[in-house]
Amino acid sequence: MGKLIGSGRTADVYEIDDAWVLRRNREDWGDAAAEGAVMEHVRAYGYPVPRVRIRPGDSAASRTDLVMERLTGPTMVEALTAGAIDAREAGTVLAALLRRLHTIPGRRPGTRVLHLDLHPENVLLTPAGPHVIDWGTAEDGDPGLDWGLSAIILAQVAVDDLPIAGPAREVLAALLADPADLTQAGLAEARRRRAANPTMTAHEVELLGTAEELIRSLASPREP
Repeated sequence: MGKLIGSGRTADVYEIDDAWVLRRNREDWGDAAAEGAVMEHVRAYGYPVPRVRIRPGDSAASRTDLVMERLTGPTMVEALTAGAIDAREAGTVLAALLRRLHTIPGRRPGTRVLHLDLHPENVLLTPAGPHVIDWGTAEDGDPGLDWGLSAIILAQVAVDDLPIAGPAREVLAALLADPADLTQAGLAEARRRRAANPTMTAHEVELLGTAEELIRSLASPREP
């Protein structure tokens, strides 16, 4: 295992070589093998995700460790901060990634693949285009929930007292400019899941009501 090159709320990323990295979950968080399987599933449909390394006789990953392609390029958040992309473009790209993902059938009949954590920190802007990372929360289900979670994650930042609140609101507005699959049920379930998320701070949970109000001021979720 090489040097630590990235850390999030639930995992750390280590360098293997120029082509591969190891993503290791902390404190028994998530299931890396299941995450690798869903990444390979969507990649088979041409969706932009890192490749997962599978050697003959090996599974794609253990419950904690996932070896995947090393991609180059900033996260969408880093690109926004550097001025390499504007907020409207970022929201438009996120919306396109959601719509493209929801064309992929889930592994249960009648469902679609959902990422459930698709926001600017989980999009890498590579020379080959945007790629989506961090699939640990992925499920099969109704697209309305995916739209609801992306919206409420952005809205929590937009209503907080942070320097990036303004850009986050602009990204959210662009995301919701054509909210084809933002639904009442999806938004309600998204808020419930965020409130129950163990990685949320008490302050972040307190913001959920105001965040939902902002979403509803920008778009009218449709009925299921």
